[in-house]
Amino acid sequence: MPDRPPLVIPRAAARRFQRRALGLDAPHADVATALAHHGYIQIDPINVCGRMHDLILRNRVGGYREGDLMRHLHGEEAQPLLAAQRRAFEHHLPGTGILVALPFDAWPHLQGAMRARTKVSSAWSGRLTPRERELVPRLLAAIAERGPLGSEDIADDRRAHRPVWGAASLVKSTLQKLFFHGRLLIAQRARQRRRYDQPERVLPAAVLAQPEPTAAETARWLALLKLRQRRLAPLKRDELRLIADAVQPVRLADADAPTLYCLREDVGLLAEIANRKSEIANPPPLLLAPLDPLLYDRRVTAALWDYDYTWEVYTPAAKRTRGYYALPVLAGTELVGHVDPKADRDRGKLTIVSRRIGRGHAVAPAVRALAAWLGLRPR
Repeated sequence: MPDRPPLVIPRAAARRFQRRALGLDAPHADVATALAHHGYIQIDPINVCGRMHDLILRNRVGGYREGDLMRHLHGEEAQPLLAAQRRAFEHHLPGTGILVALPFDAWPHLQGAMRARTKVSSAWSGRLTPRERELVPRLLAAIAERGPLGSEDIADDRRAHRPVWGAASLVKSTLQKLFFHGRLLIAQRARQRRRYDQPERVLPAAVLAQPEPTAAETARWLALLKLRQRRLAPLKRDELRLIADAVQPVRLADADAPTLYCLREDVGLLAEIANRKSEIANPPPLLLAPLDPLLYDRRVTAALWDYDYTWEVYTPAAKRTRGYYALPVLAGTELVGHVDPKADRDRGKLTIVSRRIGRGHAVAPAVRALAAWLGLRPR
């Protein structure tokens, strides 16, 4: 456990630090730089007013356009990247069902989780059923011969016994498991639909040849990745034991909050901000993605930002308090409310389903900026 004393700072300084460290004050030059800084970007297909990953990156990358992350991963639909041209890939974080964009240094740390999934029972990601095993040679042969394929490219009308997340066909469930097991990778997305290919045709040979780390090394990587993603977060006892040499404990002087930790490499920035040597004057309000790293941990968001937020996309409509896809509003060092927008692309308008903003805060500029980014008119 770390023997260094915690830094005790006011909550306002911690908020300014999190803004700055999470790339909200000065944009990254490009997607590759943002990915290297944050460690990963969460991917989600739901598109109400832009997809999750695009909403996360639009506030962090200069000149970011809708779809730029997918172009960075796979190239254009009509001209996909070759393995030698790629700089990142998409897969699930070990031990989770979270799909993310990852830099190449993550690849060896996924191997243990991929192998473990082949041994557990799960309709979504676990061992192949007898019918799926029977189908595998045909699928792999088709992909080897024809290149990247999705479930709609392979004729087979059999259904999976247990549909999961809409994956009702036997072909789709089998391809998905082969992806989870590392035997196939996502090579393209055609209108957001996955197309899979052999790993050696997706990733450079040098990436695939990286030696597999030990389980302890991967556990350390995951704990550090958590702090790279959030920059200020609580750690479990096992996580702290693994990375005690690389972190600094932080306590909020004026809030009832658990001990938080930052990376030791961030201590200089944290001290600079705490000493009021670095500050952004009157930053414009931002509409944050529902799963933005700044508010991903609900307990930290409540303690640090005094804001209790839950993404309600899977909450029954009658129980929602903000809305299906409500975007929290960050104004300076305050989370001041939410806007629930919906893109009507057929009519070229961005409709606001609901909003609730604290007194004295103007959200119209942020709404107009989102509409312009989507190529729509605010309504």
